[in-house]
Amino acid sequence: MNVDKQEGLVCSQQVAVVAAGQEHGFSANDKNIFIVADVPEALAPDLERLPAFISIDPALTQYVFFLHQQLITDSCSQTSERQMLLLLIQLLQERYGEELRLDRRIEATRTYLDQHYCKPVSLAQLSIIANLSSRQLSELFKRQLGMTPQQYLTEKRMQKAWQLLESSALSVQQIADQVGYQNLASFSDRFRKHFGHSPSYFRKIGK
Repeated sequence: MNVDKQEGLVCSQQVAVVAAGQEHGFSANDKNIFIVADVPEALAPDLERLPAFISIDPALTQYVFFLHQQLITDSCSQTSERQMLLLLIQLLQERYGEELRLDRRIEATRTYLDQHYCKPVSLAQLSIIANLSSRQLSELFKRQLGMTPQQYLTEKRMQKAWQLLESSALSVQQIADQVGYQNLASFSDRFRKHFGHSPSYFRKIGK
């Protein structure tokens, strides 16, 4: 495959990232099955910072397999598709993206969320940290990261929950506790809304 005059192989553990407006094409000698994630620009304002070709680790490979299963069975809603795309983008950016050039107030807010996602966090608290009004913080945060602070917090919690389900032997209740949900039913409901399935289902497909 070629992306913006760069060439690379796309296979079971290799992905290509095509930012908006980049020329791209591919050729193949045999039948191929692949996933194309058409990401709206608003969901990935810094997608172009990723390398054109990325070798993904086993955990991300498993997540892509999960996405494929959901797509071929048509078992997820538009909302859950969006949430899964957000998580995929965030995982790719965290592993392979350059450090985002954020406004220092947004950087302080994001750092706080990254360090305290396992505790209750209010928009009022974040506004004090950023020294901005709640409205200003939400607008600037969304402009720079593609989501509001509360959406980012939810994504962070869901990302961590997925990682723990995939890599640990902790019970679902223990995982809920570690990502800021004391109520198991509340956690399970939120997780299901994100991924279209319960945490226990997600754990089973990784085994």
